[in-house]
Amino acid sequence: MLKLNVKNETSRLRAVILGTAESCGETPKIEDAYDPKSLEHIKAGTYPVEKDMVEEMEAVAAVLKKYDVKVYRPELIADYNQIFARDIAFVIDDVLVKANILPDREKELDAIQYIIDKIDPKKVIRPPEEAHIEGGDVMVWNDYVFIGTYRGDDYSDYIVARTNKAGVDFITESFPHKKVKSFDLVKSQTEPRDNALHLDCCFQPIGKDKAILHKEGFRDESEFNWLLDFFGKDNCFVISKEEMYSMNSNIFSISEDVIISEQHFTRLNTWLREKGFTVEEVPYAEISKQEGLLRCSTMPLIRD
Repeated sequence: MLKLNVKNETSRLRAVILGTAESCGETPKIEDAYDPKSLEHIKAGTYPVEKDMVEEMEAVAAVLKKYDVKVYRPELIADYNQIFARDIAFVIDDVLVKANILPDREKELDAIQYIIDKIDPKKVIRPPEEAHIEGGDVMVWNDYVFIGTYRGDDYSDYIVARTNKAGVDFITESFPHKKVKSFDLVKSQTEPRDNALHLDCCFQPIGKDKAILHKEGFRDESEFNWLLDFFGKDNCFVISKEEMYSMNSNIFSISEDVIISEQHFTRLNTWLREKGFTVEEVPYAEISKQEGLLRCSTMPLIRD
């Protein structure tokens, strides 16, 4: 049996699901793009190719192996994008929550079923159909669960709005011992620099008491300020619109001291090292063209 344990974003990682870029299919058609950044690259003819993305993911797998992390991979579905393992499920404490994702992506859950079968069935839950929630919007931080959402009345018009009020309510009811705090995120179907697809596109806790934040990702400035106060201004690395677009907040912690980051994130990686972190740099610029990065591709199962 797999005994799950995820109490926060940064405790020592022991087991993780890492997505796969193998057999990820052809470049999508313009009308099939799920997010504005993919759309931009489809139109420009710069959409990433499988070979490059496989190499990038194997670089991450090698770092995880170096730190003795047990790595699970999804079963392969032919010609299908299975890179972003974070979207399809997430762990809070010792419970795995299956996400209600875009209906086209349901197969991705089937591909990790062999892992879910190792978990006590009482520790696997799924929200009701009307409750939308994806793992990129959910951050476990000790007593808190931070959740990204979109509170606009036009929620249903946005394919980039992935977590609704019913999703937030489901987590609040399912984990009564947690303080659930939601954040209203800026969405755009057409401009990737104005689209916080998930909470981890504009915020991520790191270490014991630090965070990466992007002010313009929040529709309500007071919610950004709440996070700034919670972590303390000196402990926060605030990223620009361009850095948000490159996904600087979407790095991944192996422990409180070790972070996997993209090799081109010069300003961030310098700051992290100044703060005492070990930064394992990997190439991930091709995958980032799909509006996801390192946190999106990983789904932690066990942290010490």
